[in-house]
Amino acid sequence: MKITDVDIIPAHVPLAARNDEHAVRFRSIEQRTFFKVQTDNGLVGWGEYRCTPPPAQSVEGLIGRSPFDFLGSEVHLGLAGALYDVMGQYLEVPAYKLMGPKVRDRVPVAAWTRPADPEELSREIRRAADQGYRLFKMHTCQHHDVFEQNRAVEDVAPPGFKMQYDFNSNRTLATVLPIVKQLEKSPVVGYIEDPLVLSDVEGWRRLRAQCGVPLVMHVPPLGGLQEVVQGMADAYIVAEYCGGFGDALVRGLAYGKANMLVVVQLTGGTLAKALALHLAAVLPTAAHSINLDDQYEEDAARQRIEIVEGCSPVPEGPGLGVEVDEAVIARLAQRGPAEIPRHLGKLRLPDGHVLYTASIPPIDALTGFAEGTIRGLSFEVWNDDGSEEFARMYGRVEEEGSVLE
Repeated sequence: MKITDVDIIPAHVPLAARNDEHAVRFRSIEQRTFFKVQTDNGLVGWGEYRCTPPPAQSVEGLIGRSPFDFLGSEVHLGLAGALYDVMGQYLEVPAYKLMGPKVRDRVPVAAWTRPADPEELSREIRRAADQGYRLFKMHTCQHHDVFEQNRAVEDVAPPGFKMQYDFNSNRTLATVLPIVKQLEKSPVVGYIEDPLVLSDVEGWRRLRAQCGVPLVMHVPPLGGLQEVVQGMADAYIVAEYCGGFGDALVRGLAYGKANMLVVVQLTGGTLAKALALHLAAVLPTAAHSINLDDQYEEDAARQRIEIVEGCSPVPEGPGLGVEVDEAVIARLAQRGPAEIPRHLGKLRLPDGHVLYTASIPPIDALTGFAEGTIRGLSFEVWNDDGSEEFARMYGRVEEEGSVLE
């Protein structure tokens, strides 16, 4: 079996209808790329990833080669999905059998959203719980008070529901330690991701020694194994932003040998989720998978993968085990990006002042306070409503950069 063609198909996939009013908050999330691998025996493999399309020349070396030449290689994650899909179809086995011995039939999965105010976050938690999720990932940000967000989660989350807060790897130990020490008392806080600047080796070690919640590291600056030796984190993310598929597989297995938790993050739709589930099926210490498939209105798969009691089954069909609707992909490839309305950021500060900004800029640079250290923030996106008030303030922000009233 030889590869005869590789198609890279960029697409803009519509977001879930509940997000229609949040175009600014979810900008760029609809950008995904599909990969189609065709072989000389008529088989077709599909993969995808939430990304802009890689250059066409990045796949030229595959033409005329066997897909099996790329087992465990450092190929693009979306392309890896298509290769494992076609190889599994050829052998009539699920993709995980080409990665290692299967150690689990189901994988815990996390829902996801962009940073949200407490009211919107509580709606998202209820939505996720109703859909069967028991874990939820969200980035914190400079525009919302994380303690207010967490209280909103506590008010609506069912027993056993947990949050994974991503702290954006932008803080010092002195800043983040008191925040983490307070959050760890909450029954809904399950993981803290990237609480410190990634290069602060000693800071990670000291925080881990004092923290009662597992610390998760996303992009290890030393390659992934030295961080384990240094004792920097309790769990490590593989796949997204961390290299190709081969790196995810090798590091995931190595973390298993070190008895460290692994989080598989591979964002996109059902094809991306399926590849993540196959990978998690063979990693001995995989904790859960984060995929974003819950944020899209449409999908290239004819059937989405179910979530029951917080887990999804590892597909057992040949390849990725996902049936693709090519007509849907062709239609999505014709869509343009979501239109972003003219807007302003409107940040209400604790003493009543309002900071108007162009979109969502770094508030720490405007206020001088590090992220997470201002209590009582309230933020909203002010879309152009045609009013004279909006036009006046928009003009001032264009001229002055930001306006504090």
